[in-house]
Amino acid sequence: MSQTKQYPKLLEPLDLGYTKLRSRTIMGSMHTGLEEDSEGLGKMAEFFAARAKGGVGLLITGGFSPSVRGGLGPHSSAMITAADAQRHEIVTRRVHEEGGLIALQLLNAGRQSYSQELIAPSPIRSPIYPFVPHELTDAEVENEVESFVNAAELAKSAGYDGVEVMGSEGYIINQFLSERANQRTDQWGGSYENRMRFPLEIVSRIRKRVGEEFIIVYRLSLIDLVPGGSTWEEVIILAKAIEAAGVTIINSGIGWHEARIPTIATMVPRAAFTSITAQLKKEVSVPVCASNRINTPEVAEQVLEDDEADLVSMARPMLADPEFVNKARNGQRANINICIGCNQACLDHTFSGKRASCLVNPQACHETELVYVPTKQPKKVAVVGAGPGGLAYARVAAERGHNVTLFDAQSELGGQFNYAKQIPGKEEFYETITYFKAELEQYGVDIRLGKKVTASELINGGFDHVILATGIVPRALEIEGINNSNVLSYIDVIRDKKPVGKSVAIIGAGGIGFDVAELLSHGTANTSLDKQAFFEQWGIDASLNSRSGIEGVKENFEASPKEIFLLQRKTTKIGAGLGKTTGWTHRTTLTNKGVNMINGVTYRKIDDAGLHITVNDEERLLAVDNVIICAGQESLKELQAPLKAANVSVQLVGGADLAVELDAKRAIDQGSRLAAEL
Repeated sequence: MSQTKQYPKLLEPLDLGYTKLRSRTIMGSMHTGLEEDSEGLGKMAEFFAARAKGGVGLLITGGFSPSVRGGLGPHSSAMITAADAQRHEIVTRRVHEEGGLIALQLLNAGRQSYSQELIAPSPIRSPIYPFVPHELTDAEVENEVESFVNAAELAKSAGYDGVEVMGSEGYIINQFLSERANQRTDQWGGSYENRMRFPLEIVSRIRKRVGEEFIIVYRLSLIDLVPGGSTWEEVIILAKAIEAAGVTIINSGIGWHEARIPTIATMVPRAAFTSITAQLKKEVSVPVCASNRINTPEVAEQVLEDDEADLVSMARPMLADPEFVNKARNGQRANINICIGCNQACLDHTFSGKRASCLVNPQACHETELVYVPTKQPKKVAVVGAGPGGLAYARVAAERGHNVTLFDAQSELGGQFNYAKQIPGKEEFYETITYFKAELEQYGVDIRLGKKVTASELINGGFDHVILATGIVPRALEIEGINNSNVLSYIDVIRDKKPVGKSVAIIGAGGIGFDVAELLSHGTANTSLDKQAFFEQWGIDASLNSRSGIEGVKENFEASPKEIFLLQRKTTKIGAGLGKTTGWTHRTTLTNKGVNMINGVTYRKIDDAGLHITVNDEERLLAVDNVIICAGQESLKELQAPLKAANVSVQLVGGADLAVELDAKRAIDQGSRLAAEL
């Protein structure tokens, strides 16, 4: 059976009358940082061209503000003048050269902005942004509406096939719709009819200005997940009204940025919110697009097969693999580099003011700089270690035409990925290992597992170059009693499945410590795989009877079956070093399960009674059954010295080069870049 037959719905064109999407896929909007780069539009052109070439039905850019005061920050990207439009022609031209269609997202941030000139319907500060917004006058509201219309017209002149009006995620349109942010008493506030005037004026005026043969996508917030958000009845009223006003496609938005519920992190079940899109689809006749945690072709196909949506939006999955659609069409499912929902190189970068990329694909947003050019001088290369860094190096080197042999003492590929995939909420790492295995086979890498390679074998193997990606090992801590029988390492717990008692103290509250705490605190329901369990845990009303999907619904976290103490020496907040956009979800989860988090700890000794510590000058005994060490790593590079002594060309990658936790993002990026230079 061909893959085309396997994914008939996903790969089916969508006829919009005056134009046709070649598949039912939308690459949803993602702010990448290229929007503000001085040479960003040229880089953005190649970024989107790669996805157009890869078969995406419709691409949507990151958000561009239609007005000076509507930006995400002081120097945000905008579409305001004819000169702005002219600069964008390189983007639309390159996408069209690759046979794709592209829409410009129009995003007015409102109060969700880092600019001191921010605006909003009412002067109410967002809880996650620093400044109180200026309350728009009636005339200023009219100006902001007209700015959307002007920007849409400019986008059309630049060659864009359409625009997406960003009406979700808590930006200014949401702010007008919700009493949470709109306390006006004029024609733009009060009744819902007045509050929805702002988006309706925007859509109707855009349609009138650009004509019928131009795509207007409206990103509609289906479930706000914040107190004071819209009711489901209001969502449907708005959906029908914007359909009548002339939208082409309604795209699903889930939650405000202010919401304290995860919506796209890897702990969220795949396609968690598509049942809500299905309810919307029953109410309107225009095509409806589902979004959030749809990351594989089979998940996307199921959503379409179940008639939950007409299209699927996959932003980060297209970041991870620009050839996603083509590979699905050509029977290469195992070769798709699946998005793991980690946010570490995409959203974490964006919200830190850095250019986005992708943990599993460092070429993303760097298409003009990180190029894998076929080699003219193939070398015989040995890669020692089949963890993230070694896998990345081997794949890129082999793709470029080098003769690569990959060694690992373990019996399976993956290295530290094999620890991560066992943590509840991180099951997506199985996909990454599957991808690398398929790619290495495709490019002819000689894989030798289950035997530790020696320096002598490498020296006498005729290799031109050796890469040591041997990773890290836990460092022995200098604590009295560290060798007590009740002490375990994270490897003992995760890999070797050694028994753990009813009460434990975890030394080290970095990523590894949090992973071990999550593993040990997990109850009977796997909320990352079970949608209903996820909704119950986070207090989401999937029946849509509660305002905003949450009001009056209590969270229901299953208590940890073990008493757990998560400890760190530093006095900073526990988990401060976790991901910017996901760290709070891990802290919230563990806190609600009853995990005890203690910072500023001095470890005095370990004995049969437990762990003796000092906190705030107070001596305490944690009478635990086991102490688990998740702090301190050392690079494992014992082969380096003998190889150098034999004048073998050798490089270190990943943890072997720098022992910093289990940093897969750095390891894959470094391995890929070094292999690109070989």
